[in-house]
Amino acid sequence: CAWSIERPPGDTAGCTFCHTSSEERCSNCHQRHQFSPAVARHAEQCKTCHWGKDHRDWEAYDIGLHGVVYQVNKWDPKQFDWTKKLADADYVGPTCQYCHMRGGHHNVQRFGTVYTSMGMSMADRGAPIWKEKRDRWASVCDDCHSPRFARENLQALDESVKDAGLKYRETFKVAEDLVKDGVADPMPKDLAPDWSGQHVWSLKIGAYHDGEAYGGKSGESGEFRMSNCTDIERLCSESVGYFQTYIYKGMAHGSWNDATYSDGSFGMDRWLVNVKQDASQARRLIALEKKVGITWVPESFWKTGEWLDQSTGAYIVKNHPGKTIFDLCPDPGWLDTHHAPAEEV
Repeated sequence: CAWSIERPPGDTAGCTFCHTSSEERCSNCHQRHQFSPAVARHAEQCKTCHWGKDHRDWEAYDIGLHGVVYQVNKWDPKQFDWTKKLADADYVGPTCQYCHMRGGHHNVQRFGTVYTSMGMSMADRGAPIWKEKRDRWASVCDDCHSPRFARENLQALDESVKDAGLKYRETFKVAEDLVKDGVADPMPKDLAPDWSGQHVWSLKIGAYHDGEAYGGKSGESGEFRMSNCTDIERLCSESVGYFQTYIYKGMAHGSWNDATYSDGSFGMDRWLVNVKQDASQARRLIALEKKVGITWVPESFWKTGEWLDQSTGAYIVKNHPGKTIFDLCPDPGWLDTHHAPAEEV
């Protein structure tokens, strides 16, 4: 994500330790010095990477109903026999591996529900294209629960995600209108170059916000930005990148507290109000400035600074004038924001 790659390397050490250096290696789960399947079957093996603000898998599982059953029983070999192959597991409660690697299958996404960028993208979750995945998801729950129970929980997840999408769209609309009206401070053109070496609004994601009003050319995409941007943009990013994912992950893992009170739906409420309040103040200030004849010029610190000069965009502009990151990458496919077709995952 641009919120990572636009920053100096030292800022993103935590990102690169999981992504690139460890991703998709057997020893990441099986441990290099043991390579024990019994160790790899413990839920904690997923914890190193799958936790944190924007991918809150471990926390959602750990404080959810299934995680509690696991934590209080994992020491009892009668309840959790780690010597058994995953295909033969008869645990008293599910682990990450039991559900997501059912029977020992190593394609983790195969036994997830509808994938929507960790819950950040909106989708018609009941669309026919997802039927096979949803049936497969419910079939895992059927090991311990009734089919009706699984379907009702899946419906509850759908409803929570749908409600979150309403807040998502309203929050972004407030920010979008500020940019379109030219009253956001600073505007994209007033900032240091973004991750790509351009001045595209960070919330201009794909075709959702097209046109020159958002900076860049038609069809160019921005990326969520959490540094050197307006506070409203950051709040929008956190609303969907943190709180909406809390809702999605919490409901999917039986962690109702995560989905609601611990900055899930309640967090999205707060950030929506904050964005509205900030936008209202910005518009009132602009009106006053016009009335008294003040022509505001954004501060220079938005453009440059010792730390900003180390960012990806500044590096591209300085060393490759007139180029963008898309020009410099011989195969830009790694920047593609589209996901594999449903049948492939």
